[in-house]
This record gives sequence, C-alpha cells and structure tokens, in this order.
Amino acid sequence: MPGSKIHWLKFLLVAAGICCLQPLMAHTINYALNNAAVHKVATFYFKLGFTHIIPDGFDHVLFIIGICLINTKLKSIIWQASAFTIAHTIALALSMKNIIVAPAPLIEPIIALSIVFIAVENMLLSELKPWRILLVFLFGLIHGLGFASALNEIGLPSDKFLTSILMFNLGVEVGQVLIIALVYWFLIHRFKERSWYRTRIVYPISIFIALVSASWTVERIIG
Repeated sequence: MPGSKIHWLKFLLVAAGICCLQPLMAHTINYALNNAAVHKVATFYFKLGFTHIIPDGFDHVLFIIGICLINTKLKSIIWQASAFTIAHTIALALSMKNIIVAPAPLIEPIIALSIVFIAVENMLLSELKPWRILLVFLFGLIHGLGFASALNEIGLPSDKFLTSILMFNLGVEVGQVLIIALVYWFLIHRFKERSWYRTRIVYPISIFIALVSASWTVERIIG
C-alpha cells in the first residue's frame, strides 16, 4: 500500500509538470456577456457552475460521494471537502489566468482515476489519514483544471473576470454542499449505527463508483 501511494504521487507530480510546460494561452472571451450588467454575468456563471456539478458533472458527483464514505464522522467529510475546495479554486484561478494550462486529454483520465482511488480506499480504510487529505487536495487541483477546461469552452467576459470566476466557483460549491448534505442525511446519519453500514452501504456504493470510474478512465484514454 505505501508503494502504491508513492506511485500515485509520482504520477500526479509528472502530470503537474506536463501541465506547467504547456504554452500559455489567453482564455476565450464570452463576447455575448462582454458588456452585460454585473448581475446578469453573476447569475449566468453561478448557474453554469451549479449545473456543471448538478446534473452535468456525474464524475464530480461520484468523487464528492466518495469522500463522504471513508467513515461516518462529519469532521472527516469537512476536512476532505475543504481541501478539495481550496485546491480546485486555486487551480481554476491559475488556469483561467493562464499560469497553468492543462490539456483535457491528460486531465480527464486522471480525474477518473482519482475517483477510482478514493472509492477503493473507502473499502480499505475506516479512518481519515493525513495523507488522504493531501491526496484529496492534489486531486482537487486536477479537478480544478478540469473545471477550467469546461469553463474555457464558454469563455469569460474580458472586463468581469473576477466576478465570473467567483460566481462560477460559488455555483460549483453550492452543488457540492448539496450533494454532501444529501449523502450525509439520507445515508450516513440514518444508518451509521447499523452493524451492516459498511457491508451494505459503503462497499456496494464504493464498488459501483470504482467500476464506473474505471470504465471512464479507459474511455478517456482511448477516446
């Protein structure tokens, strides 16, 4: 297990290096909103961020569900969710500011692999380890680059960069918090005291997440 963690960290560091070596490019301009009122821009990008998670971001949804299942402690979820949020916020801002440019064919398979990893760990561990938080942070950086790739397809108004980024990220966060709340209330809070909680809830859901994400990984590599 320690060796596999080292290999994962090496893989992520190499991927990050490749991203940093990509030529810098200006983000695309959303000319339709370039001269729009601030409230219209804010509303548009908030909705865009939210729908990027619900209903369009099934891979991100599975990742969020995955970080909820390592144990039944709300503190564990908060630690991981905070690390993920900070990381993808940093990566999104850096990418849209052209400091890091990541090719989607590299990022998308890694996102899928990160979900597989979290799901498998949920079946092997029942306590939150410090290195798990570090890995979630690293995965959050990768997911943030994925958010940036999707956002760059639509573009940003040239004169409202900060508003657009903040509202998009807020929409993403609201979507994530909603998923966490639903998972905690309907699965964890209601059944955490049951003796069969891990065997009937954690294991089956984690296996499903791992299998689906593994298939995505293959599709994204060959597709």
